Amino acid sequence: MENSIVIKNMNKYYGKKQALFNIDLTIEKGMFGLLGRNGAGKTTLMKTLAALHKKKNGEITVCGIPIEKEKEIRTITGYLPQEFSMYPNMKTDEALDYLGALSGIPKEERKKRVEALLNKVNLTQHRHKKIKELSGGMKRRLGIAQALLHEPKVLIVDEPTAGLDPEERIRFRNLLCEVAEQRIVILSTHIVADIEASCEQLAIMDSGKILWKGSVSQLLEKAKGHIYTVNVEKQFMAQIKKEYIVTGILPQNEYNTVRIVSDAEPDLPNAVLSDPDLEGAYMYCLHSNGCEVKGGDE
Repeated sequence: MENSIVIKNMNKYYGKKQALFNIDLTIEKGMFGLLGRNGAGKTTLMKTLAALHKKKNGEITVCGIPIEKEKEIRTITGYLPQEFSMYPNMKTDEALDYLGALSGIPKEERKKRVEALLNKVNLTQHRHKKIKELSGGMKRRLGIAQALLHEPKVLIVDEPTAGLDPEERIRFRNLLCEVAEQRIVILSTHIVADIEASCEQLAIMDSGKILWKGSVSQLLEKAKGHIYTVNVEKQFMAQIKKEYIVTGILPQNEYNTVRIVSDAEPDLPNAVLSDPDLEGAYMYCLHSNGCEVKGGDE
């Protein structure tokens, strides 16, 4: 499949420790979300798809190219790691031009691409700033520019909005959605709101395994009948947190309006079945797959 990533029964080890278990996944053009807690195996999977880590067994093809052809994979893949750094004393446009030169892009073509990308990521007015002078959000957008410099078919971004303020997070997500109109974009994150705002297809990972894959609407449908809203007197909140997975608390005058995840109708007065949001559906997915979920007190 020329416009998709296909993973079949793939396993990955670090020494004797298994990190990924029997991964089966197909990722098409557009925005794809990979959602999971810190340590779920998302970064390991991303680096394997970017041909930075070797798999143990199974099959991976990226736009029809076997993952074993590492040089070819890297020519069609752009990767923005979680910890992104560039030459701090270089100016923004100089750094992009230098990276383009390292990639073998001819000078005139390089100039055109740098101009276009600075405009695309809204950094034209900051082109003469040193990288160390850019804000966190600007550096992430510059990271996208460098990942797109060689015009890849696939863009992989790992936890790109962690630590950004709300305005920068929105700007960054919108940029990714624009980029995804022409290529495969994989967004790996533990932030549910990033998936909810930008992805229609997603997979949920935990402990190196794919727990669920499909559309956001299908995940919401799966959680129907398991999300409840209940008004709880504040003195009973500690007990509620011990007995249920709490996904939201809205303080009122004398009580709290609480959203909880439950397998069955909770034995609580005034509990009302509610439509799930993505955060509740995600927590229910973890819970229903036997993961230890702490939605209340630690």
